Amino acid sequence: MSVVPNTKRPASRKLRGYAFDPSLSLQLDTVTINEIVYKVPWEELEPGKVAGQGPGPAGEYVEVVDYDPTVKKLYAPVDLNERLTLAMDGLDPSEANPQFHQQMVYAVAMTTIRNFEAALGRKVIWAPRRLSGGGEEYVQRLRIYPHALREANAYYSPQKKALLFGYFQAMPADKTRHMPDALVFTCLSHDIIAHETTHAILDGMYPYYNEPTNPDVLAFHEAFADIVALFQHFTFPEVLKHQIAKTRGNLEGQNLLGQLAQEFGSAMGCYGSLRDAIGHIDPKTKQWRPTEPDPGDYESTMEPHARGSILVAAVFEAFLSMYKHEVADLLRIASDGSGNLQAGELLPDLVHRLAAEASRCSQRVLNMCIRALDYCPPVDLTFGDFLRGIITADIDLKGEAQHEFRLAFIDAFRRRGIYPKGIKVLSVDSIAHTRSPEIGPQIGQLIGIIAEFLRDFRSEVSYCMDRQQMFDISRCFSGGRSKLNGKSILGLHARMLAKFDGSYDFQRLTRLAWADWGNVGVADSRDEYGPRFAVQNLRLVSRAAPNGDQVNNIVFSIVQRAGVKIKNGTIEPHVLKDGEADDDDSMIFRGGCTFVFDLDTLDLKYVISKPLLGPQPESGRHAPQLDEDRVRAQYEYQFETGPNAMSEFRQYFDTGFARGLPEPFALLHQH
Repeated sequence: MSVVPNTKRPASRKLRGYAFDPSLSLQLDTVTINEIVYKVPWEELEPGKVAGQGPGPAGEYVEVVDYDPTVKKLYAPVDLNERLTLAMDGLDPSEANPQFHQQMVYAVAMTTIRNFEAALGRKVIWAPRRLSGGGEEYVQRLRIYPHALREANAYYSPQKKALLFGYFQAMPADKTRHMPDALVFTCLSHDIIAHETTHAILDGMYPYYNEPTNPDVLAFHEAFADIVALFQHFTFPEVLKHQIAKTRGNLEGQNLLGQLAQEFGSAMGCYGSLRDAIGHIDPKTKQWRPTEPDPGDYESTMEPHARGSILVAAVFEAFLSMYKHEVADLLRIASDGSGNLQAGELLPDLVHRLAAEASRCSQRVLNMCIRALDYCPPVDLTFGDFLRGIITADIDLKGEAQHEFRLAFIDAFRRRGIYPKGIKVLSVDSIAHTRSPEIGPQIGQLIGIIAEFLRDFRSEVSYCMDRQQMFDISRCFSGGRSKLNGKSILGLHARMLAKFDGSYDFQRLTRLAWADWGNVGVADSRDEYGPRFAVQNLRLVSRAAPNGDQVNNIVFSIVQRAGVKIKNGTIEPHVLKDGEADDDDSMIFRGGCTFVFDLDTLDLKYVISKPLLGPQPESGRHAPQLDEDRVRAQYEYQFETGPNAMSEFRQYFDTGFARGLPEPFALLHQH
C-alpha cells in the first residue's frame, strides 16, 4: 500500500530572468550576475492554452497576452506549470524566444506587486474601469502585452488597464556599446517593467496624480516609478555583492545599482543608461562623473522626467547616507580604525556584511517611500508633500526608532531646495503631520459619526482576503445606499451628505466646502442635496512595527472639485455640472483630504489636507473663498507662459490630456 505524502503548497515560484536587461549578458564582467532567479509568490496559474488561443501566464493579478499587431500574430503562451519548466526554474533567458519574454514580464511585475503589498500592508487593487453609463467595474487582472508596439516606447494604459511594451531597432551613438539595427525589447528590461507596473499601482491608489496641476505631479509619477525600479536592484543578492566588491563598498561611485535601463538608453543614442541617480556621462568627454545637487535645478527644470530625476537623486542620496552610517563601524574594524581600506580586493566576509547592510537600508528606504503614499493628499501632490508623507509614515510605524534615517531624507531634500510649504522650522517634528489634531466638541461629534461608520466597515472587511470582495465592500461603504450580501449599507458618502452639509466646523478641519459651497463653484450632487465630493480608497492597513506590534489603520480620502475662471486677474467661480462643456477659459480645481484612523480605537490620527478653500476663521460662519494661492499657481502653470509654465508641453493639453485623455503615459513617455 503506497503512502501519499503530505505535500504543502510552495511559498514561491522560481523563474529565471535578467537582473537588468540582455545587454549585460554580453559583457564578461556582468554576465554571471545578470541572469538571476526571481522568487515570486506562488499562485495557481491558468495553464497555457493551445498555441494562439489565449493568455498565459494568467494569475490573480496579471495576465500576459502576447499579440503583436505589427505582424498580426498571437504568440503561443508559455506554460509555467509544465513539469520540466518548473524543474528548470522556468525557461532559459533568451531575446529570441517570445515565451521567455512572457515569463520575464510576469516575474518582474509580480516581484513589484509583492514589494508594494509588503510595504503597504494590504493587497494591490487596480484602478476600476469606468463604464460609459456611469459607475465602475472591478478589474481583476492587469493585462501585459510584451510586443504591443513597434517603437521605442512602453507605457501603462489607464484606459485598457494594461502595460504595453514596444520593441525597436537600435540607433546607438556609440557602436562599440551596442550593435546598430539590433532589435531591442523593452519587455526584457527589469527597470522598464517595474517602472510601468508602478504606474499602474499608483493609478489604482490616486487617480488624480495623473492630472498635471503643478510641475511636480507628472514628475512624481515618473520619479516614484524609477525609485521602485532602482531599489529592487538591491533585492538581487549576487548583483549587490558584485557591485559592493567592485566599488570596494563605496556606492557613491559609478555602479549598476544606481542606473536605469542601460540597454534602452544606449540603443536610443545615449552614452549610458537612460537615467542615473548618482551621476551621468559627460557628452563631451564621454566620461562618467557624479552629479552635485543644485537647488537651482528644482526651480528651473520642468520636463517631467528630468524634474523627476531630482527627486530620485534625493531619495538615493538619503539611502547612501543611511548606508554609510550603518557600515561605518565595519569599515573601522576592517581598516584598524583608520576608515581607509587597504588596496586590493575586499575579503568575502566583509563584502557579505556590507551587502547585507546595503540590502537592509535599501529595503527600509523603499518601504518608507511606498508607505508615504498613505500619508499624502489625494490631489495636486508636490515633492514637499511627499517628504512630509515619508517622515509621518515612518514616525507612525516606528516611533522614535532610527531617527537619523529621517534626517537623511530631510538633508537630501534640503540640498536640492525641496521644502514642504507651510512650515516655519526645518525639523523632523515640524515636517511630520500633526498627530491626533485638536478638535472641539462640535467637530468631535462629526468625527464620532465617521468612527461609528468605520466600526461597521472594520467588522465587514477585517477577515476578507479576496481582492474583489475587498473592492466591493470598499465601494459599497464609500458610496450611497446599496446592498452588500443582502444587507442594506448606508455608505460614508451618504452619511456625510446627510450629517455634514452646512458644517463650518468640518469645513475648517478639512478646508473643503461644506457650507455655502455653491458660492465657490462646487457643483450640486445629482440629488441636489449637498456639495459634490467623492470618497476614495477606503482601505484597511495592517503593518508590523520593529517591536513586533501591529499598527492597524483605516485610511480614506475625500476629493472635491470646483470650476474656476480667471478674467482680468479676478477669480470667478464657475459651476461645472454633469454634461456641461468646459469653457476655454475655465479649469477644474480640486481639493482633497486624507484621513488616517486607528483601526483598534477608531481615534482620528491624521488629517492631511490639500485645501480647496483658503484659511478659515477659527469660529463663526463665514462665506468660503477658494484658496487663491493654489488657484493662481495652477492656472499660471497650465495656461500661461513663463519659466515655470507648462507651455513646453502644451501638446498634452491641446490633445485633451488635462481633461481626461485616456493615454497620458503614452504621450509622456513618447515625449
